Amino acid sequence: MGSGAITMKALVTGGGGFLGSAIVRQLLDKEWSVVTLQRGDYPYLREWGAETVQGDLREAEIIEQAAKGCDVIFHVAAKAGVWGDEETYYQSNVGATENIISCCKKLSIQYLVYTSSPSVVFDGTSEIGINESTQYPDQYFNAYQRTKAEAEQNVIAVNSSKLKTVILRPHLIWGPDDPHLVPRVIERAKAGKLKLVGDGQNKVDSCYIDNAAYAHILAAETLIKTAKCAGKVYFISNDEPIAMAELINKILTAANLPVINKKMSPALAYIVGFMLEKVYALLKIKQEPIMTRFVAKQLSTSHWFDLTAAKQDLGYLPTVNIEQGMLRLKQSLQSD
Repeated sequence: MGSGAITMKALVTGGGGFLGSAIVRQLLDKEWSVVTLQRGDYPYLREWGAETVQGDLREAEIIEQAAKGCDVIFHVAAKAGVWGDEETYYQSNVGATENIISCCKKLSIQYLVYTSSPSVVFDGTSEIGINESTQYPDQYFNAYQRTKAEAEQNVIAVNSSKLKTVILRPHLIWGPDDPHLVPRVIERAKAGKLKLVGDGQNKVDSCYIDNAAYAHILAAETLIKTAKCAGKVYFISNDEPIAMAELINKILTAANLPVINKKMSPALAYIVGFMLEKVYALLKIKQEPIMTRFVAKQLSTSHWFDLTAAKQDLGYLPTVNIEQGMLRLKQSLQSD
């Protein structure tokens, strides 16, 4: 083990998820002791060497049971998505985070790394090279944005010498075993329902899974070594903004599918999203609509970020670029 290496015990919430499991793997590679807490049972986590606890983050007792003896908590678990009941989102995102904070205080856990989202500052307009000084908008499109923003602010507020906290906002995470972006693009392309919203030239930052996990490890190590990042928020991405059409078509190429050039106007997409939201709400349909106002705006605007703060404070530099990531994605899709 190299000099200056940090080995501690960490709890990773949502350790069975896409990002959570990548963080677990990297921590174990660094010889940390790892406990994971999630609703489901994931035997492969135990095979890797992690201890697993099954439970609901809305129950404080189970968190305390899992966190006993831990030095750091990586709070990765959240209810994601763009559609659903406000109360469920509130309990899963704000309530669970409050339970995590309470647990840190009760067990004297000194370090908390919280996974947020750039959507907490998205107001429906293009985000071109924005940094962490960007303010929260006055209104949000959905419960996910609202509850993640509230939880994020709560984590910032409790930062102190006794509990040092840091918030990361990784954008559009993808890679092998991605359960969100990649399968959605592939399924819609196969069904003939995939279209660009606008001309597809709006630039977006994305984040390869290994880079997102690596940023979390760096954040924890920085909290422990210097606390330079304590109480702060950081955008995380591959730092390679490319056109939305290019990103989507790279995923399709990795899946050996034809590229798309079908388009629909942003105005039409927004109207369709608005109408579907109204109908789904009226009929109390829980399934996510194929289009919402938020998705229409996300797909037709630019989202790329100034990573100066993460580079300076955390020493963050992506370890896998988009081309390398796409090669890995292609290999994993071919082996499925």
